[in-house]
Amino acid sequence: MANPKRAWKLQEFTAHGADVKCVGLGHKSGRVMVTGGDDRKVNLWSVGKPHCIMSLTGHTTSIEAVRFGHAEEMVIAGSLSGALKVWDLEQAKILRTLTGHKAGIKSLDFHPYGDYAASGSMDCNVKLWDIRRKGCIYTYKSHTGCVNCLRFSPDGRWIASAGEDDVVKLWDLTAGKLLTDLKLHKGPVNVVEFHPHELLLASGSSDRTIKFWDLETFQLVSSTEGDSTGIRSIAFHPDGMCLYSGSHDMLKVYGWEPVHCFDAVSIGWSDVCDMSISNTQMIGASFYKTNVSSFVVNLESVRPLGGSQATNSNRRESSGLSNSRKIFVTERPPTQSTKQASEPKQSDEPAEKTEEGEDASAADIQNPAEYRELFQGNIRQAHVNPPRVEPFRPPADDSADAEPVRQRSADKNERGAQNIKPSRPVERSPPPQKRSPRQANDISAEDFMPKQPEQVTGTLSENEVLDFIANGHNAMMTVMSNRSRNLQIVRAMWTSGNLKTAIDSAISMNDPAVLVDVVNILNLKTSLWNLDLCTILLPKLKELMSSKYECYVVTAGQAIKLVIRNMGQTIKTNLTAPPGIGVDISREERNKKCSRCHTALMDIRSMIEKRRDAAGKLASLYKEILLLMSTLD
Repeated sequence: MANPKRAWKLQEFTAHGADVKCVGLGHKSGRVMVTGGDDRKVNLWSVGKPHCIMSLTGHTTSIEAVRFGHAEEMVIAGSLSGALKVWDLEQAKILRTLTGHKAGIKSLDFHPYGDYAASGSMDCNVKLWDIRRKGCIYTYKSHTGCVNCLRFSPDGRWIASAGEDDVVKLWDLTAGKLLTDLKLHKGPVNVVEFHPHELLLASGSSDRTIKFWDLETFQLVSSTEGDSTGIRSIAFHPDGMCLYSGSHDMLKVYGWEPVHCFDAVSIGWSDVCDMSISNTQMIGASFYKTNVSSFVVNLESVRPLGGSQATNSNRRESSGLSNSRKIFVTERPPTQSTKQASEPKQSDEPAEKTEEGEDASAADIQNPAEYRELFQGNIRQAHVNPPRVEPFRPPADDSADAEPVRQRSADKNERGAQNIKPSRPVERSPPPQKRSPRQANDISAEDFMPKQPEQVTGTLSENEVLDFIANGHNAMMTVMSNRSRNLQIVRAMWTSGNLKTAIDSAISMNDPAVLVDVVNILNLKTSLWNLDLCTILLPKLKELMSSKYECYVVTAGQAIKLVIRNMGQTIKTNLTAPPGIGVDISREERNKKCSRCHTALMDIRSMIEKRRDAAGKLASLYKEILLLMSTLD
């Protein structure tokens, strides 16, 4: 009898019209996928099928992070501009647009209870959001690098955040403060995951290790040996018996007390970006340019679930589950806020203005039958009576070399009860009443608000004031250091004599601040402007004119005035001149450049005409540009 195949590629398809930037799997069913791309769209897919179910639009910059809600009834997407959009999939409409981050979104997660979400950004901050009332509840500041990943604990009381600064931070939501820093990684931390039951945290890093942390003592439990590449994705088995680790073209399975690699499976998924476990299969997803690929791993052929004749009890003991570690109390006990949630206190920081409004957002259902099957009713009913899902089948001609499969009979409830020793009882609150995980009436935003020191002592201590100032200073220093490094690269290319390459490099960095600095220099050096430069920069100047920062708009406006004054007549003459006799390649190239410049200027003109009623400094700027553009008619 042939052994079943351990892993295979399920599909590969073109997901977006531009480069894909992020992919997220539904972690409840493992059968839905959401993607975000440079085309500013959020697309939904059924795993294993190449046709888009629904496309969500409204963002004005590329989509950098996406995530499903726990019941797969919502999707949250974060963009390069720092704006988030939350979508109700059952109603096929946008719920909220949330703004406040000062840089692109890198990571997202939903709270296990209630309508709350968290976001991590390249501005080094973590924000907690009330998505019902469109408010930022609190901002957690301490990272000095981009927040690559964040996760809520199973009981909803903590957030773990992984940073580019090589640190994992643990935040207490009810106290509104940092619990601890976990600092033993020697490279950027890419991903963190809480154990589904025990007070245990796993973190995967570019230093090629996974570290397991005890959340009672905040000490290291164990660490894997260096892998061949950095760790891209990790996932605990739902029963908590092992951890799956995804790195470049490889899946490994670990236990942690002591650390032990049970199995390794070679899979051609390159850098896997997300993994989801459904029944006896794992689904992995990766992307390259405009394409997305999905892969299936048969967990019954992978140790410790399969491929061994060990008994369930022996398998459990070898997997690393602890009998002594405390467990998360995932049923939230009643609190003083069990009354209807009142209006949340908002963050003291004013929200950043953005043009990513809800009015411009739309959900385009492209496959109605599949949409109704996946998102209208079935998902929420699945909480009570989940339907049986057929596993994905490997290709018929595959020969397998996996170990024999055996039946699983582990009793999850018995395992959960054995996780506590009688000598180390868990202190529990009075038994809560049964409630649906999505019922949010006994959770309010005040539960997440910190107890401010001034409420206790009447004033902030000197150390607290200094810490507050230092956190803001560190974040700003990180941003400024990155900006300085990018400007040094542009300067090196500029001084070598290749101005066009320097400008192309500044544009490719996708940092508006760097581009504005470069344009400011060009505004002072008017002799540098030529048709090549205008062709490259005018589309970017249009984007800067749409910025929420007035200084960006003013700089772009001054550059546009220079272009019209210095190059406007050349552009107009080349477009209106009669066709030449014979073949003149240089003239044809010049006409193409002038045509592109004229099109970009007309687009800018159209945008400015819609804003000509603006007040203050911008009003006079818009008026000057429109007057100059009349010379192009």
